[in-house]
Amino acid sequence: MLVNQVLADRVFIICGKTDMRKAINGLAEIVQNQYNLNPYESAAFLFCGRKADRMKCLYWDGNGFLLLYKRLKNGQCSGIFRCQRNC
Repeated sequence: MLVNQVLADRVFIICGKTDMRKAINGLAEIVQNQYNLNPYESAAFLFCGRKADRMKCLYWDGNGFLLLYKRLKNGQCSGIFRCQRNC
Protein backbone atom coordinates (compact mmCIF):
# COMPACT_ATOMS: atom_id res chain seq x y z
CA MET A 1 0.00 0.00 0.00
CA LEU A 2 1.30 3.44 -0.91
CA VAL A 3 0.57 4.99 2.50
CA ASN A 4 3.02 2.60 4.13
CA GLN A 5 5.79 4.38 2.19
CA VAL A 6 5.38 7.66 4.08
CA LEU A 7 8.52 7.72 6.23
CA ALA A 8 8.55 11.30 7.45
CA ASP A 9 11.16 12.30 10.00
CA ARG A 10 8.83 14.98 11.38
CA VAL A 11 5.15 15.89 11.30
CA PHE A 12 3.96 19.50 11.24
CA ILE A 13 0.37 20.30 12.14
CA ILE A 14 -0.64 23.43 10.26
CA CYS A 15 -2.93 25.38 12.57
CA GLY A 16 -5.99 27.28 11.49
CA LYS A 17 -8.48 26.54 8.75
CA THR A 18 -7.11 25.58 5.35
CA ASP A 19 -9.01 25.91 2.08
CA MET A 20 -9.44 22.23 1.15
CA ARG A 21 -9.73 23.18 -2.54
CA LYS A 22 -5.98 23.78 -2.54
CA ALA A 23 -3.89 21.15 -4.26
CA ILE A 24 -0.19 20.34 -3.98
CA ASN A 25 1.15 23.70 -5.18
CA GLY A 26 -1.19 25.74 -2.98
CA LEU A 27 -0.42 23.71 0.14
CA ALA A 28 3.34 23.81 -0.54
CA GLU A 29 3.04 27.59 -0.88
CA ILE A 30 1.38 27.82 2.55
CA VAL A 31 4.20 25.75 4.06
CA GLN A 32 6.86 27.99 2.50
CA ASN A 33 5.34 31.45 2.75
CA GLN A 34 3.33 31.36 5.98
CA TYR A 35 5.52 29.04 8.05
CA ASN A 36 8.98 29.46 6.47
CA LEU A 37 9.38 25.69 6.21
CA ASN A 38 10.76 23.63 3.36
CA PRO A 39 8.07 21.36 1.82
CA TYR A 40 10.86 19.27 0.24
CA GLU A 41 12.23 18.04 3.57
CA SER A 42 11.39 14.65 5.01
CA ALA A 43 8.29 15.85 6.81
CA ALA A 44 4.54 15.42 6.62
CA PHE A 45 2.40 18.55 6.75
CA LEU A 46 -1.15 18.08 8.07
CA PHE A 47 -3.96 20.50 7.19
CA CYS A 48 -7.56 20.64 8.41
CA GLY A 49 -10.49 22.33 6.66
CA ARG A 50 -13.14 24.80 7.82
CA LYS A 51 -15.71 22.11 8.67
CA ALA A 52 -12.99 20.17 10.52
CA ASP A 53 -14.21 16.89 9.04
CA ARG A 54 -11.54 16.74 6.34
CA MET A 55 -7.76 16.48 6.47
CA LYS A 56 -4.96 16.65 3.91
CA CYS A 57 -1.38 15.52 4.28
CA LEU A 58 1.40 16.83 2.04
CA TYR A 59 4.59 14.75 1.86
CA TRP A 60 7.68 14.87 -0.38
CA ASP A 61 9.01 11.34 -0.95
CA GLY A 62 12.21 12.41 -2.71
CA ASN A 63 10.73 11.86 -6.16
CA GLY A 64 7.50 13.84 -6.00
CA PHE A 65 4.74 15.04 -3.72
CA LEU A 66 2.20 12.72 -2.17
CA LEU A 67 -1.13 14.30 -1.24
CA LEU A 68 -3.37 12.28 1.07
CA TYR A 69 -6.98 13.29 1.67
CA LYS A 70 -9.16 11.95 4.47
CA ARG A 71 -12.82 12.68 5.14
CA LEU A 72 -13.77 11.68 8.68
CA LYS A 73 -17.02 9.76 8.78
CA ASN A 74 -17.89 10.36 12.43
CA GLY A 75 -16.11 13.19 14.08
CA GLN A 76 -13.80 16.06 13.37
CA CYS A 77 -10.16 17.00 13.41
CA SER A 78 -8.92 17.44 16.92
CA GLY A 79 -8.61 20.87 18.50
CA ILE A 80 -4.85 20.73 17.92
CA PHE A 81 -5.49 22.21 14.49
CA ARG A 82 -6.83 25.41 16.07
CA CYS A 83 -4.16 27.79 17.26
CA GLN A 84 -4.26 30.49 19.88
CA ARG A 85 -3.10 33.21 17.50
CA ASN A 86 -4.12 34.17 13.97
CA CYS A 87 -2.30 31.84 11.61
